[in-house]
Amino acid sequence: MYRIRLESSVENDLKRIPAKDFHHIVSHIKALAENPRPRGCRKLIGFKNDWRVRIGDYRVVYEINDEEKSVNVIKVKLRSRAYR
Repeated sequence: MYRIRLESSVENDLKRIPAKDFHHIVSHIKALAENPRPRGCRKLIGFKNDWRVRIGDYRVVYEINDEEKSVNVIKVKLRSRAYR
């Protein structure tokens, strides 16, 4: 099991998400504790341990630290704004 950590900016991102999408996204983030590299995830080019996964219209960008067994969620944004 990996430990999930949220950046403070992610908490603000999650507050802005509609309720119907919020629960779906949070369940996927919790699932990263068991499998930090789920089907459909992609490694971000140019970063050592950064990954992203698409959840509906949203992207969750996170960093995996296998030594500490942790997943640090960096941002949760709409796909159109995820990399700005």
